[in-house]
Amino acid sequence: MEQKNNKILLHACCGICSGYPITMLKELGYDVVVYFCNPNLDTEEEFQKRLDAQKKVCNHFGVELITEKYNHEEYLAFVKGLENEPERGKRCEKCIKLRLKHASLKAKEIGAEKFTTSLVISPHKNYEMISGMGEKIAEEEGLMYLSIDFKKKDGFLKTNTISKELALYRQKYCGCEFAKKE
Repeated sequence: MEQKNNKILLHACCGICSGYPITMLKELGYDVVVYFCNPNLDTEEEFQKRLDAQKKVCNHFGVELITEKYNHEEYLAFVKGLENEPERGKRCEKCIKLRLKHASLKAKEIGAEKFTTSLVISPHKNYEMISGMGEKIAEEEGLMYLSIDFKKKDGFLKTNTISKELALYRQKYCGCEFAKKE
C-alpha cells in the first residue's frame, strides 16, 4: 500500500500566530513542518525574539522547525519604492508574496506537496488576497496551497490563549520599520 504524503509546510510569521494553526493541521492529519522565514522584521533583535517564541511553540507541539537566516536587505530591496505605502497596502502584498514564495520553494525542497501560512489568522490580514496569492504561487511551483481561514471558529482567540499559556513574546507591530511608524 502506498503511503500518502501528509507533510505540510506552515509558514509562520510568529509564535503567537502559529499555535492554533499547528493544532488544527495536526488534527486534520498533517505532519506539520514550521518554516520561520521573515526578512521583513526590522531588526535582528526582533527576529530573534520572535524566533525564540516560535521555538517554544514548536517544542510544545513536537513539530519540526526550519529557520531561514535573517536577511532584511532582501526585504528592503523587494519593497523598494513602496516605503510610504499605508499598512495593508501594496508594500504588505509584496512582503507576503516574498514570504509565500520562499515557503513554496522550501516545501519543494523538503518534499512537502502542500504549504500554507499562519498570516491568515490575524484579523488585520486579508484572507482572500493571501489565499489567492498562495494558490497562484503553488500553481507556478507544482504544489498545493492549503487555504484555511485559521481565524474562523475562534481561531484568533484560541491562538492567543495558547500564546498566553506558553508566555510567548507579544510583539506590538507587524514587523517592518514602516509599520512601526504607524
